[in-house]
Amino acid sequence: MGARCSKLSLCFWPSNIKSNLNDSSDIENGNKNEKDSLPGFSEFTLDQLKAATSGFSSENVVSEHGEKAPNVVYKGTLDDGRWIAVKRFNRSAWPDSRQFLEEARAVGLLRNERLANLIGCCCEGDERLLVAEFMPNETLSKHLFHWETQPMKWAMRLRVALYLAQALDYCSSKGQALYHDLNAYRVLFDQDGNPRLSCFGLMKNSKDGKSYSTNLAFTPPEYLRTGRVIPESLVYSFGTLLLDLLSGKHIPPSHALDLIRGKNFLMLIDSCLEGHFSNDDGTELVRLASRCLQYEPRERPNAKSLVTALIPLQKETEQVPSYVLLGIPHGNAPLNQTLLSPLGEACSRLDLTAIHEILEKLGYKDDEGVANELSFQMWTNQIQETLNSKKHGDTAFRAKDFVTAIDSYTEFIDGGTMISPTVFARRCLCYLMNDMAQEALGDAMQALVINPEWPTAFYLQAAALKSLGMDNDAQETLKDGTSLEVKKSKS
Repeated sequence: MGARCSKLSLCFWPSNIKSNLNDSSDIENGNKNEKDSLPGFSEFTLDQLKAATSGFSSENVVSEHGEKAPNVVYKGTLDDGRWIAVKRFNRSAWPDSRQFLEEARAVGLLRNERLANLIGCCCEGDERLLVAEFMPNETLSKHLFHWETQPMKWAMRLRVALYLAQALDYCSSKGQALYHDLNAYRVLFDQDGNPRLSCFGLMKNSKDGKSYSTNLAFTPPEYLRTGRVIPESLVYSFGTLLLDLLSGKHIPPSHALDLIRGKNFLMLIDSCLEGHFSNDDGTELVRLASRCLQYEPRERPNAKSLVTALIPLQKETEQVPSYVLLGIPHGNAPLNQTLLSPLGEACSRLDLTAIHEILEKLGYKDDEGVANELSFQMWTNQIQETLNSKKHGDTAFRAKDFVTAIDSYTEFIDGGTMISPTVFARRCLCYLMNDMAQEALGDAMQALVINPEWPTAFYLQAAALKSLGMDNDAQETLKDGTSLEVKKSKS
C-alpha cells in the first residue's frame, strides 16, 4: 500500500546531528531523535514517485552519469513537501520481486545519523525503485576532486573518514556488513554539511549484477579472484577512500602502496594541505590506509577498530560545524540546491512546459478554504454558466490551447460569481505562453490578493518578472515563496 503523506509544505527531515565523536555505540544511542524524525519504511506506488519526480524528468537527475547511468537517481518531493532521492533500477535488474522487497525492507530497518536512510521502495511490474532521504549538498567526489572555491580542509577530511567509519560500524552491528562499490560518490553531505553514507550501496545494483563498477585498479584483490564480496572487501574500499582524502586525487592503491613502502608517503598528501596538518597526523592516516589495503583480507582492520583509530585525530575542531569546515552556506542555502520545490525551480528557470505540467497535476486543491458565498438566486441563474466557462478553460489548458484557455478563464473571472486563485495562476501561465508577461504579472499578483500565503502565486510572479527582464526582483520573489513554504512546514 502506498505511503500516505499529510498536507504540509516544503521541508527536510531534521538531521539532529551532534558532534558526537566518542564511538559508534554512542552514535547509536544518540539516534533516538533521528529515528523519531523519520517515517517508517513504506512501499510507494509508481504514480507517487512519478509525481514526486515530475515524471522522472531529466531536470531532476542527480546521479553521477546523468541519464546514461544504468540505474538513475532522481531528486523529488512528496505531497507533503519532503525531499527524497529515488533510485530507478534498470528494467533487467532484480527479476525476483520478492528478493528485492526482502532486501529493501531489511535495509529500511536501519536508522542512523551517519546514513542517508532508506525510507521506502516501489515494486510494480518490472519497475524497481528505492527511496531515500535527499542530501542537498553534493558528494564527496564534488567537494574533494572538483571543488570551485576552496579545497576541502584537513579537519573536514578527517571528519569524513570518522563519520564514514561510524556508518560502516553501525551497519555491521545490524547485520549489514556488505556494501557494494564504496567510493567518493557514495558519500553525501546533508543540509548541515555532515557527511553521510548512501544507503543505496547496501543493496546490489541487480540480483546477479557486479558489485564493483569502478576501475579494476581500485577493486579488492579477492573480488578479482573469486567474484565475491566479503566484509573485508569493504575495508579495502575504505582504504581507497582514505587515499582520496589524503591526496585529493583518485590514486590507484598499487601506486600509493609503492610510495608508502619507499617511505615517500608525503608525496601522497594533497599539496593544497601543505602547512595545515601535522606530520604525525598525516603519518597515522597513511598507516591506517596501508592496513586497510593489505592483500590478505584477514590482515585488514574491522570497522570498529577504524573508528577507534580515527577518533584521536579529530582534535580541536570537533566542535566546529561541518558546514563551516566545508565552506557552504547554512540557513540561506542556495535556492536551486535545497529549498525550491519543483514548481519553484521551474519558475526560476522559466521552464513554461514544466510549469504547465505541475499546475495541471496540482489541480484546484489550493482553492480549498477560499470563500465563495453565493446567494440562491446567484446559484440558480449564473453559477452553471460560470462553471461551464471554467470547465472549457480547463479543457483548453490541458490540451495546451492557451489562447482558448485565456478566453474561457476570462469569462469565468468576469462573471464575478466565484473566486479562484488557481484560475488566475493558470491564466498567468497562458499569458506567459503567449509572450504577455505584463498581463501574467497582473494575474500572479491578483492570485496573491486572494490568497496572500500561497507560494505558487509568488513563484509565478517570479516567472513573470524574469520574463520581463527583472531578474533581481524575480530572485527576491522566489525567496519570499520559499520562505513561506518553510514557515508553513514548521507551523
